[in-house]
Amino acid sequence: MVERTVFQSMPLRHVVWLSPHASVWEAACVMTKANCGSVLIIDNAGTLLGILTERDLMTRVLAKALDPQTTCVSDVMTHDPQCVGPDMKVSEAVLIMIERGFRHLPVVSPASKILGVFSVRDALPREVSNAISLAEFNDQVNDALG
Repeated sequence: MVERTVFQSMPLRHVVWLSPHASVWEAACVMTKANCGSVLIIDNAGTLLGILTERDLMTRVLAKALDPQTTCVSDVMTHDPQCVGPDMKVSEAVLIMIERGFRHLPVVSPASKILGVFSVRDALPREVSNAISLAEFNDQVNDALG
């Protein structure tokens, strides 16, 4: 069976985004309405500046008792997030997520067009299993190499 690409596995192919000047409260509302766990932060020129995730809301806003209505997303987002191309295999993307502790990866075309966000939820169990096996193999190789 041919493995899917991240673009093929993304059920939502529209980009959920906000300007860097939006409030955290606005971001939470947009994410809730779109039923997604992240929002891309994009400037007026269409450049990806960052990503704001549910985890960011919890650790960078709530845990620090910041006011969501007055805190700008640009103050608490993850700047310059790692992106993947639409043709990346799902297991490769999941491996990046496992190794780096991400749950969301922006998907960007070779022409730098923002296509959406690949979420760990978009991966099938088979592909997650393949990525875990690959991560375990990488750990074994690293241990053997010292």
